[in-house]
Amino acid sequence: MAIDAGFLDELRARTPITSVIGRRVKLTRSGRNWKGCCPFHGEKTPSFYVYDDHFHCFGCGVHGDVISFVMQSEGRSFPEAVEELASAAGLEVPAQTRESREAVVHARSLEDVLNATQALWAQALYQPEGRAGLDYLLGRGLTRETIASFGLGWAGEGRGALAAVLEREGITPVQMAEAGLMRLDEDGRPKGELFWGRVTFPIRDRKGRLVSFGGRILGDGQPKYLNGPETALFSKRRLLFGLDRARAAIRAPRPKGVSAPDLVVVEGYMDVIALHQAGFTGAVAPLGTALTPEQLEVLWQVDRAPILCFDGDAAGRRAAVKAAQTALPLLKADHTLRFCLLPEGEDPDSLVRGRGAQAVAGLFGGARGLSDVLFDLLAGGMVQPGPEERAALRHKLTESAALIADKALASEYRRTLLDHFFTRFRSSGRGKGGGAPGGRGGAGRPRPGPPHLSYWIRRVSGIVCC
Repeated sequence: MAIDAGFLDELRARTPITSVIGRRVKLTRSGRNWKGCCPFHGEKTPSFYVYDDHFHCFGCGVHGDVISFVMQSEGRSFPEAVEELASAAGLEVPAQTRESREAVVHARSLEDVLNATQALWAQALYQPEGRAGLDYLLGRGLTRETIASFGLGWAGEGRGALAAVLEREGITPVQMAEAGLMRLDEDGRPKGELFWGRVTFPIRDRKGRLVSFGGRILGDGQPKYLNGPETALFSKRRLLFGLDRARAAIRAPRPKGVSAPDLVVVEGYMDVIALHQAGFTGAVAPLGTALTPEQLEVLWQVDRAPILCFDGDAAGRRAAVKAAQTALPLLKADHTLRFCLLPEGEDPDSLVRGRGAQAVAGLFGGARGLSDVLFDLLAGGMVQPGPEERAALRHKLTESAALIADKALASEYRRTLLDHFFTRFRSSGRGKGGGAPGGRGGAGRPRPGPPHLSYWIRRVSGIVCC
């Protein structure tokens, strides 16, 4: 049965493997993962481990993803397992036709086009034509090992250069357009290469397969960064740059007492690469768009509390608000977010180069919970708001908490946000002993608030003497 790979990826992303396996196996936490007694062979000591997207038994060797678990544990065929999981996830399995089977074969041919292009661009970076690109990357602090590891390359200045070379390998402009390498005119015909005169960044899916490219122009041209278009292989809203590497790093076995790296979402390619080079191997980035619900679900499959790290400027704070609003309807008791807002004018790349890895580790270690950051973002730096501003803020806080689908969690968020509100903005009355903090009335007592409105009414009426 040939089913579109994109649909299967979406099905796996929408189906938490721990929930499916947990219905048959009693699972307990083991670091970032789960373990239990293998359901496929009798054992008393748990050797069956469940990771973000697969399971493995170190006793009998059984291994697979959520689809194969349903197949093996329930004796179902592949189509039956897909149908069962799709129904539970609210998805409709694409009808199997000759066209759909041909589409699967076609997608594989597009991978060949992309791999051929990657080989050419990676080689061109070290040729005289790519010298400017190599100098740029080295000037940004990347080592040659990092450049090679990420497969960075150079798309030459000539707009027809790539097509001319690929044509000799039997690759047509139509195939290049379908792979996201050429622009299309209004009639859908190829009209020119998309990437030229740019440093190139291979974009891979979570399994490490090449699906598209990004490019950065040198100099002042626009757009500075460019991503390939949506194709049969590439869906921007579901992928994150560097996710294949981050997943592998987080899942890798490590000595007892050594924790896995944090999953950290930053804003750009260079931030991801600089952090990986500095040892922060859990770094990923969206692909030129705001963080999407699909990307959040993918992140939570890897880490229950990923860190969202935003640049220290107004745009970064707007992005943080947007991310929080996107996340709220999806929150669960075991799925949350942490936030790291960087100093003004800084991004992860500049911090690593300017202050070193230890300073960046300190910032990530101080990442704050979503409820705390959400209050600060919505409060917007209020210092002495009037009644109208306080009422508006209180409405925004309760409105934000109401976005959470989990009612128990929504109630807790509402309570926490309002606690922040009253702690910061409620006027303090005179304590029993009177006096201000640090004064003769006793240290630590609240500062007296202004007289009540009735006092001023009586004073104006002559009831209270001056």
